[in-house]
Amino acid sequence: MSSSSSPPPPYKKYITRHRNPNPKTTALLVIDMQNHFSSLATPILKPLTSTITTCRHAAVPVIFTRHRHTTPLTPTPLTEWWPNDLIMDNTPASKLLPSMDVREEDMVVEKDTYSAFRGTRLEEVLREMGVEEVIVTGVMTNLCCETTAREAFVRGFRVFFSTDATATSCEEMQVATVVNLAYGFAYLVDCQSLKHAFGL
Repeated sequence: MSSSSSPPPPYKKYITRHRNPNPKTTALLVIDMQNHFSSLATPILKPLTSTITTCRHAAVPVIFTRHRHTTPLTPTPLTEWWPNDLIMDNTPASKLLPSMDVREEDMVVEKDTYSAFRGTRLEEVLREMGVEEVIVTGVMTNLCCETTAREAFVRGFRVFFSTDATATSCEEMQVATVVNLAYGFAYLVDCQSLKHAFGL
């Protein structure tokens, strides 16, 4: 993905609204950057690391999510959909990538479905922190990132979605998600535009 100062084609023509996040009321969500997704995550490590660094410099809280299932396994629509590709807890695949440099002050949200809000205390924690806006990054763009972005929107948070620090299994799904979100759910950002927005 490009790291130019504005979201790259083919997104530009679909962007109808522009806004910068407010670092005083924003949190960064880093979705499922785990060993299980290393092949998808590796290409976006540079822009994602830049995004995390920018947010840390701007005193924006960084929140990681970790997708995992525990035993005994509770059957759900998700476990039915991916019966041979589940991330089981306490396995190497379930661990966050070492390059994520998770710090003691960072929150790690453990989830077992696409949304980082469902079955977690994420919303309550964000409200307690005075967060009104979230920046969504990570993997997979069209599954956990998109679902989390949409749910954040319907829960009343302003959503910013990264075009260069999200990834999925093919360009078509990446573009489809970003275009849909830009139409009515999220403002698009990238690592360079965030630096500009935060004055860094």
